[in-house]
Amino acid sequence: MTRWLDDHEQRAWRGYLAMHAKLTARLSRQLQTESGLSLSDFEVLVQLTDQPEPRMRIGRLAVALQWEKSRLSHHLARMQKRGLVCREDCPSDARGSFVVLTDRGREAIERAAPGHVATVRDLVFDQLTPEQVSALASIAESVQRRLDASEYDTQPTPSA
Repeated sequence: MTRWLDDHEQRAWRGYLAMHAKLTARLSRQLQTESGLSLSDFEVLVQLTDQPEPRMRIGRLAVALQWEKSRLSHHLARMQKRGLVCREDCPSDARGSFVVLTDRGREAIERAAPGHVATVRDLVFDQLTPEQVSALASIAESVQRRLDASEYDTQPTPSA
């Protein structure tokens, strides 16, 4: 039997979906206008700059971004043409490679980050009380725990 959302839950869910769509669109426009980066470019660059060494295996980057490998591969090719990243072979795995942040990529994210964080602060955090920020963090952590726990539930069963 389907457990439909009640009015309160439906209001919260639809509000979240609308907020997510508007926020993503606004952040995308801000980044593109001010830095020439797409939100996807920024997400890749953030992942790389968060590493002790600014490099990641392609498969690990795909998992971190929750992107299909084909999407990531196409996007990395575009970023590589712009000099933001490069690829290096993995010495321990002939079939594997690393995505590496270039100097141009580092300069791009360093230019983009202040405007991006100012927009995030203006659109999100300046609108919330400290208690609401704590609630938002708690909600995000709870949902992510559930997603992490159920990740394998959605994997197809291997054929015998």
